[in-house]
Amino acid sequence: MTEHIGSRRTASVAIKMALSESRDEEKSLQKAFAGLGIKTAAVDYGGEFITSVKKIVERAVVAGKREGVIKDTHADEGAVAGATREALSQIMPKAVGLNVGGKIGIARYEDHITVALFFGIGLLHLDEVAIGIGHRALSK
Repeated sequence: MTEHIGSRRTASVAIKMALSESRDEEKSLQKAFAGLGIKTAAVDYGGEFITSVKKIVERAVVAGKREGVIKDTHADEGAVAGATREALSQIMPKAVGLNVGGKIGIARYEDHITVALFFGIGLLHLDEVAIGIGHRALSK
């Protein structure tokens, strides 16, 4: 492979997964990225932001394990949880007290793992959008 895949590329892939609009699109992207050696996962989420933080972190970890992006180890789970918390902290200023709905995208290549959150933030029909992103390094 001539292109270096690092934190920037895994971030781009995680964002693409978070922006996918259907399960079919997720699977298509997942297959394409797997051909490059990048493991991916995506999962939808919605609810009131503050009460949902724990569930969002849990869903990211479960999706990562389910799709083989991470192993069932303390270090891998902690990396996904930490990257998800970082992404949530970027969205928090816009979302506190409001409902969110959207998708969590995860991408891993070797020792780089990135979690991207794409959320619509709703108040009646006045929606805002936000993307939060977090990266961690894991041993291969």
